[in-house]
Amino acid sequence: MTEPAATPAADKPAIFLRAQYIKDLSFENPRAPASIFNLKEPPTMDVSINLAAQRLDEKVFELSIQIATRAVAEKTTVFLCDVVYAGVLEMQGIADAEMEQAIFIQGAQLLYPFARRVIADLTRDGGFPPLQLDPMDFAALYTQQRTQAPATA
Repeated sequence: MTEPAATPAADKPAIFLRAQYIKDLSFENPRAPASIFNLKEPPTMDVSINLAAQRLDEKVFELSIQIATRAVAEKTTVFLCDVVYAGVLEMQGIADAEMEQAIFIQGAQLLYPFARRVIADLTRDGGFPPLQLDPMDFAALYTQQRTQAPATA
């Protein structure tokens, strides 16, 4: 007789990634083909990452990671790459007071590797070496944004 597959206890905190997808995608190579063949040095990169979440159901949220990159060389834009990568997160056993933190830290940690891969593939397919974004410390980002929030309110 076989044992039934283990299911997580309903009271044990867990986050389930129910779906993931590209919500928006843009790549611009305004100086091609010159930007590909005439680069004398690697471009400087400007990267920004923003997170946004919306409630879909009582314990279900959509988390979006927006990554905007701009490569500049010799005072001109080499390429622009913008991606909004999103996922549907189902929260289990997480108190309402801890929900936001779980979404923006643990949820972002689940999605970010996939968004990084999309950026790497997109820049490679645009004719450049793949842009390998550094891992993110979403806990530090969350703490930083929370400490800055009262100053802007």
